[in-house]
Amino acid sequence: MEPIILAYIGIGLMIGLAGSGSAIGVSMGGSASIGALKKNQDAFGTYMVLSALPGTQGLYGFMGYFVLTGYTGYLPDDMTFYSAATVFGAGLGLGIVGLISGIRQGQVCANGIAAIGAGYNVFGNTLILGVFPELYAIIAFAATFLVSGAIL
Repeated sequence: MEPIILAYIGIGLMIGLAGSGSAIGVSMGGSASIGALKKNQDAFGTYMVLSALPGTQGLYGFMGYFVLTGYTGYLPDDMTFYSAATVFGAGLGLGIVGLISGIRQGQVCANGIAAIGAGYNVFGNTLILGVFPELYAIIAFAATFLVSGAIL
C-alpha cells in the first residue's frame, strides 16, 4: 500500500466522524426544539442557537483537512510512511473527538431546549455548559494544527 492511501484514509475518517458527530448533535437539538415549540413558540431563536451549536465539530473536521494538506487541498504523492501515519493519526484523533463531543454537546443542548420549553430561563447556563464539550474539539483541532507542522 502506498503511504498516501493511509493518509487519505485518516483524512476521510476525520471528516466523516466529525461530521457525523455534528449531524447527530444537531438532530438532537432540532428534535428537542420541535417538542419545545409545542409548549413555548416564542423561544424559537434560543432553540435555534442551541440546536446549531453542535454543528461546529464538523467544521473542525473540515478545517483539519486544509491544515493537514498544508492549505493546498492535496497531499504530495511522494510522502513517507512516517508522514502518512502522522496524518492518519491526527485525522483519526480529531474525528473521534468530533464525533463524541458533537453527540454530547447535542445532548446538553437538547436538555436545555426542553427546559426552556417548560418555562425555565436556562439559555445562558445551557450555552455555557454546551461549550464544555466544544473545548475538547477545539483542543483536538489545535493538536491537529500542531501535528501538521511535523509532516510534509
